[in-house]
Amino acid sequence: MIKKISSNVSRQKRQLRIRKNVVGTPSRPRLNVYRSNTTIYVQIIDDVNQTTLTSANSKELNLGANMEAATAVGKLAAEKALKLGITQVVFDRAGYLYHGRVKALAEAARAAGLQF
Repeated sequence: MIKKISSNVSRQKRQLRIRKNVVGTPSRPRLNVYRSNTTIYVQIIDDVNQTTLTSANSKELNLGANMEAATAVGKLAAEKALKLGITQVVFDRAGYLYHGRVKALAEAARAAGLQF
């Protein structure tokens, strides 16, 4: 009997491959995305000092986890980052494919002023 590998396990393997190359520094922190069925989360992380500089999620905005929520969270994360003086980040998609909600979030953050 062939056992199907969970899609979340496959995503975590992809995430490990990505994280080997993507590192957040104080001058260019890492913008990490996590999406669940109900919420979209974003953190801006400095991996050298092991601190989360700022975060945003769709619960703060009383939105679900759809495309417009992803756009709003990306814009909110960019605004919070710009208040802290962060203009450049490294985008960490955490093993998710770059389309749909993840792409909408990234494009909204770019439109709001973040560079990556």
